[in-house]
Amino acid sequence: MSVAVDARPSDHAFFGHPRGLATLFFTEMWERFSYYGMRAFLMLYMVAPAAAGGLGFADADAASIYGTYTGSVWGAAILGGIVADRFLGQYNSVLIGGIIIAVGHFALAFKALPFFYAGLALIVVGTGLLKPNASTLVGSLYEQGDARRDGGFSIFYMGINLGALFGPLVAGYLAQRVDWHLGFAAAGVGMTFGLVQYVAGRRHLAGATVRQAAVKSEAAARTSKGFTPAEWKRMGAIVIFFLVAILFWGAYEQAGSTLNLFADRYTRTELFGVAFPSSWFQSVQPVFVILLAPVFAWMWVRLGRHEPSVPAKLAIGVLLMGVAFLILVPAGTAAQSAAGVRVSPWWLIVCYGISELGELCLYPVGLSAVTKLSPPRIVGLMMGVWLLSNSFGNKLAGWAAGFFSTMPLRQLFSEVAIILFVTSAIVFALVKPIKRLMEGVR
Repeated sequence: MSVAVDARPSDHAFFGHPRGLATLFFTEMWERFSYYGMRAFLMLYMVAPAAAGGLGFADADAASIYGTYTGSVWGAAILGGIVADRFLGQYNSVLIGGIIIAVGHFALAFKALPFFYAGLALIVVGTGLLKPNASTLVGSLYEQGDARRDGGFSIFYMGINLGALFGPLVAGYLAQRVDWHLGFAAAGVGMTFGLVQYVAGRRHLAGATVRQAAVKSEAAARTSKGFTPAEWKRMGAIVIFFLVAILFWGAYEQAGSTLNLFADRYTRTELFGVAFPSSWFQSVQPVFVILLAPVFAWMWVRLGRHEPSVPAKLAIGVLLMGVAFLILVPAGTAAQSAAGVRVSPWWLIVCYGISELGELCLYPVGLSAVTKLSPPRIVGLMMGVWLLSNSFGNKLAGWAAGFFSTMPLRQLFSEVAIILFVTSAIVFALVKPIKRLMEGVR
């Protein structure tokens, strides 16, 4: 699809940012609405008995499928970036990806098992095309040196979390209280809304398309050179961050698997006298992100020269994730102390709140660090490597959920916490060596 060039030299139509940011904001919001809306009840649907409209899978089998699916969604982002760079371009990749995602969700609305697997596969392919290229288009809205770029990504990140907030509330409610397949269809409708406004706002992305083409031409014109010793060291630091992030995401992403089952089977789904479906717990994390992200952005600036280094922030993030699981140990003990016992929802709410403190120390910090440490000519590849940590972490989270029905919850939560505490201690001990690898990059 050809896009006419927008000749306006400066665009401040969307809260001081280019109008195209609004188009991408709502595209990503609806895509995350569909992804997190369906993810909120996917595990519950798979383990629900056939008499209740579910698939009747064993916990371990459902956990394996869940981990493979969510891991593949993130892993496909690397291939989606390559396809966009070499064949489709960013605009068309987002458009085609969104269409495939919507078709995948609508396929899941059919009850036959082949539609279930086909729907998941389509969502993986579509998300792989859409997710990395929507982010690339955001960056391309701004000229080099435009001071609004970081703020633009912050606004874009809010769109992600708004979708993650409302998706479980709508799709999760329809799935658990009305019909599972209506929940899947609601996720497809959400993605369709995103596509409609994406196409309607395509003229606002013209400048981004032109700038992205210019960047590709410049990169292609560069001569192929080896990496300097400093660049090799910095890439070594990225590899360490990658390994740490895998373990962090392996715990964090259990929100949709292990902790989703814990919410459904052992947690009271009532708060302040209001009953709600267990999938609504999946909206707690984005609420904390929306509330805390501005606080963290202010805090890092406020600390000035006392701001922790990148490896220290990652160590803190892993430590907080360990604390989140440690808090669940007494809850797991109480839940399995007697048949029919359901624990207070505040256990999960506090756990999710602390886990978000950890995510805000790790995820945005890691994204920023990768862009600073990567050699300019392979920054896209290194960003893909960083995102791949989420893929491996999701698969690890699915594997851990396989022990939900065969291991005491006290032991399961304790072992996750211990692994995270040990990892955090190792990273704290390696802060100075890692800083040396970073060669002065802060």
